[in-house]
Amino acid sequence: MMTSDASKTTALSALLMLCLSAGAMFSMTTQAAEASQTVTNTPASSETLSTRQQAIPLMAAFMATSDMPSLNAALNQGFDAGLSVSEAREILVQLYAYVGFPRSLNALNELMTVVQARKQRGIADAPGREPSRAIPVGAELLVAGTANQTKISGAPVKGPVFEFAPVINQFLQTHLFGDIFERDNLDWQSRELATVGALAATPGVESQLRSHMLASLRVGLSAAQLRQVTDLLKKHGDAQTAERASTALAQALAASGK
Repeated sequence: MMTSDASKTTALSALLMLCLSAGAMFSMTTQAAEASQTVTNTPASSETLSTRQQAIPLMAAFMATSDMPSLNAALNQGFDAGLSVSEAREILVQLYAYVGFPRSLNALNELMTVVQARKQRGIADAPGREPSRAIPVGAELLVAGTANQTKISGAPVKGPVFEFAPVINQFLQTHLFGDIFERDNLDWQSRELATVGALAATPGVESQLRSHMLASLRVGLSAAQLRQVTDLLKKHGDAQTAERASTALAQALAASGK
């Protein structure tokens, strides 16, 4: 996610490239990828986020800024709204690809603290489940990941960076969109809500944030729901995070014609 030091260095470098480039792939697709295409295997759009969904971008934003007290509160909010332990864990694991292993590990430690504290108060949160199907391997993983990437991007992904460093797209297809997005214990709308929250809280990745706003529309989230995300970030986060989210959403809606 090599036995010699050189191999370890190569693996870590590749993962760092993945984290930095996971959003960039969207902004380098063709104009066809800008079109709003709803992924058919996701729930229909709604005008409001569920209380469970509302907690997800907040969890992600506070993880990205290492704000553990606020993350603690957001995790409790999510559990009170019906988020399972498995879903919360999956969100924090996935986000290592966007904000790095250290923040992911710290957030998972906070999650363990929250779960234990709730147990001590007599609260039995739903454990949730692990993925219900086996994750493909080898060539089948590449096929599955490429299909997932194309659905979320709106078109096959291509661009100068992938011609310059083809291996980065292979990592994206096999690991991010294969190993991670093939895990069906968290739906794609939740995955995109988490990604949007984390990127909004991270300065300097505005183009990737805009691309994930477009991806959120493709997986079935509505413009009204995404505006609600920006409102939540403004109310519970900081002004800069909310402003980045609002600007990215406006650009995404203009690009998609909504």
